[in-house]
Amino acid sequence: MLFESYQHYVVYMGSSSSGEAPGIAESDHLQLLSSIIPSHESERISLIHHYSHVFKGFSAMLTENEASALAGHDGIVSIFRDPILHLHTTRSWDFLEAASGMQYKHKHPPMSSDVIIGMIDTGIWPESPSFNDDGIGEIPSRWKGVCMEGYDFKKSNCNRKLIGARYYGSIQRTYSNNKTHMAKPDDSPRDFDGHGTHTTSIAAGAKVANVSYHNLAGGTARGGSPSSRIAIYKACTLDGCSGSTILKAIDDAIKDGVDIISISIGMSSLFQSDYLNDPIAIGSFHAQQMDIMVVCSGGNDGPDLYSIVNSAPWIFTVAASNIDRDFQSSVLLGNGKTFQGSAISFSNLNRSRYYPLAFGEDVAAKFTPISESRNCYPGSLDTQKVAGKIVVCTDNDLNIPRQIKKLVVEDTRAKGLILVSEDEKIIPFDSGTFPFAEVGNLSGLQIIKYIYDTKNPTATILPARDVPRYRPAPTVAYFSSRGPGQYTENILKPDIMAPGVTILAAMIPEKEAGSVPLGNKPSGYAIKSGTSMACPHVTGAAAFIKSFHQRWSTSMIKSALMTTATIYDNTGKPLQNSSHHFANPHEVGVGEINPHKALNPGLVFETTTEDYLQFLCYYGYSGKNIRSMSKTNFNCPRINIDRLISNINYPSISISNLDRHKPAQTIKRTVTNVGCPNATYISRVHAPVGLEVKVFPNKLAFIEGLTRVSFKVLFDGKEASNGYNFGSVTWFNGRHSVRLSFAVNVE
Repeated sequence: MLFESYQHYVVYMGSSSSGEAPGIAESDHLQLLSSIIPSHESERISLIHHYSHVFKGFSAMLTENEASALAGHDGIVSIFRDPILHLHTTRSWDFLEAASGMQYKHKHPPMSSDVIIGMIDTGIWPESPSFNDDGIGEIPSRWKGVCMEGYDFKKSNCNRKLIGARYYGSIQRTYSNNKTHMAKPDDSPRDFDGHGTHTTSIAAGAKVANVSYHNLAGGTARGGSPSSRIAIYKACTLDGCSGSTILKAIDDAIKDGVDIISISIGMSSLFQSDYLNDPIAIGSFHAQQMDIMVVCSGGNDGPDLYSIVNSAPWIFTVAASNIDRDFQSSVLLGNGKTFQGSAISFSNLNRSRYYPLAFGEDVAAKFTPISESRNCYPGSLDTQKVAGKIVVCTDNDLNIPRQIKKLVVEDTRAKGLILVSEDEKIIPFDSGTFPFAEVGNLSGLQIIKYIYDTKNPTATILPARDVPRYRPAPTVAYFSSRGPGQYTENILKPDIMAPGVTILAAMIPEKEAGSVPLGNKPSGYAIKSGTSMACPHVTGAAAFIKSFHQRWSTSMIKSALMTTATIYDNTGKPLQNSSHHFANPHEVGVGEINPHKALNPGLVFETTTEDYLQFLCYYGYSGKNIRSMSKTNFNCPRINIDRLISNINYPSISISNLDRHKPAQTIKRTVTNVGCPNATYISRVHAPVGLEVKVFPNKLAFIEGLTRVSFKVLFDGKEASNGYNFGSVTWFNGRHSVRLSFAVNVE
C-alpha cells in the first residue's frame, strides 16, 4: 500500500472578526480539517499553529490533495506549504550621527521608554549588559505580553527593558509511511545562535561602555533607541525559521502591544512567493492595519538584480552599507613587500618568523582539477604538501563560502590562508585565531607572481587591527540584495539603506574552539555583517523618531526617514556600490538613513490602508479576498492594471514601463505638512538627460488649517535612454529638503 506524504501547510483566512472568541474559531478550524481528513486518520485532525488575534487561519499536516480540497472552501484566502526562511547574516550609530553632523544633539525624551519593539528572531541572551534596565521606569500598562519560562530561561530573566519573551518549540515537519519527523526541540526563549541577541542590541541595546571584540572595534555599544522596551519572539530553531511560526509570532506581537516589529529573516530570492503566499507579507499587512511598523532585511543575495525579498509595499525594506571603519591584516612577503588584507583575525604569527608560501594548485591532492585546488574546495589539498605552509587560494567560485575555505586549509595543518577576492574583501571575515587575510585581485596577482618568481617563497600574516575614518563610506555592501522587486516593479525597492557591515553588537558567549585568542575570555560582543544587521538600525531609528512624535503614524515615520535620507558619502561624493560605480535606487533605495534629520522632515507622504488595498487590486487579487483581508466593504476600482500601482501615495516613485511611443505618464502624490504651519515649498527636479520630468504645480503653499496638498509629476521618455532612468523631485522651503526619488524604466 502506498502512503501519501504529509506536509506542513499554512491556511490563511483573512482578517479576524472583532469579538470573535478564539476557542470558537479553533473549533471551526478543527471541524474544517475533519471534513477533508479521512476518519481512520483522525489523529491528524489537529492544529500546529492557530492564528486568531488579528488575522485568522491555522497550520496543519496535510497531503497535497487535502490542501487542494481545502483551497476550494469558502473563506480561505490562500493555502501554501510552510516555507523555511533564512537569517540574513553573513561603531555604526556614531557613524550615522557623524554623517548627520549632529553628534547626538537630540536626547531621548522621557516617553522613549514607552516604545516597544518586537524582535522576531533566534531568541536572546538576557544576561548581556546590553539588556540591563538601569534607569528605565515601570512597564507600560498597555503591555499584554508574557515572559515564557524554558529549561534554561526564567521569568526573572525578563526585566523593565526585556519585557517579553516567547518561544514556539519544535514543529512537526513531515511524516510518511507512519514515521514522524520532528524538528529539533529548542524549548526556551534563549538564543542558540547569537543572531537574535546581535540584532536586538543594534535596535535597542542599552549603552555599555568599554566593549570590544577581543580589542577590536573598542568603544561604547548602544542601540538606536537605548531606552526602548524589547519583546523577543523566538521563531527559529536549529532547523531554520518556519514561515508558519513567524506568522504566529507576528500575530502574538500585535496582540501583545508592540509598536514596531523587526524581522531580519526572509525567503530565498530564488524561491519567492507572491504576497498572499508569503507569511511575512501576510502578517505585516495586518500589522500595518493596526498601525504597527514592520521593518525587514532585504536579503543577502546581491549583487544580482531582482534579488530583493520582503518587498511588499507595507514592509520597510532595508539594504546594507558599510561604515567608516575597516579591519585589516598585513601580509608580509619574504622579499620585503607588504600587502594590506581585509580580516578579523587574531593571528598568533608575527614579524619574527616567516613560513613557506604556496598557491593552492601547487599543493593539490592527487587527481584534483586545478580549478578546485585554486579555490580550496573540500578535499582538494594534499595535507602532506600543505602542512606548515601559508596557502594562497582564489575565490572564483562563490558557492564555496570563505568559512569552508578556511576550514579546508586549517584541516590540512596549514599556518594560514591568503584569499584573493575583489568583491568579498570589503566584508572582513572573522577567522578566529587562524591567520587569515583577504586581498584584491591586483595584490593577489603580485603575491602569486612572487611565489613563481622565487625559489623559496615565504610570508607571514599579522593580527588584524582597526582602520578608523575609512573612506568612502557608506557604500553598498556587495551582498546586499538588489531591486527591482520580482512581483512588481512599480514600487521602488529596497526602501532605504543602513549600516550592515562589520557591526559590533551583543552576542552569546563564544563556544567554538579557535574562536577566542589565547589568554582572552569569551567575548560578549561580536562583529557581524548582513542585511540582518542593517534592518535593526532602521528599527532603532524608527523607535527613536516615534519617541519624539508619539502621534505620528507608521507611514509618516517611514516617509520621514525616506525623504531625508543621505545620498552622499563621507568624501562628499554620491553614494557608490561595491564596484566603485555610483549607486542607484535599486541598490540603496532612497539613500542612507539619517535619523536626526528625519525628526523634522517638513513634509511627509502618508500611505494609508486604502492605498494598500488598491495596490492589491491593481496587482490582480480578487475583491472578495481583499475584503476578507481587510474586513471592510472595500470595492476595487473599475480599472485595475499593474501600472496604476505607481499612483499609490508612496514616498518614492517607480514606473516599470514608460513607453517612449505613448503619451507621457502622470503620477500623483499628496504631502502632509508637519513643519511650520505657514510654509511655501519650491520643486527642484534632478533627472538624467533625455528624460523629461515636470511638476505641477511647482510651488506648494501651506497655511494654518491647510496641511495636505497634492501635486503631479509628468514623465516623458521620448528622448530618454532605454532601461531604468533614476532621479528625484525635491521640495525645498529654505529649511527642509524633501526628496522624492524615482526609478523610471523607458522602453
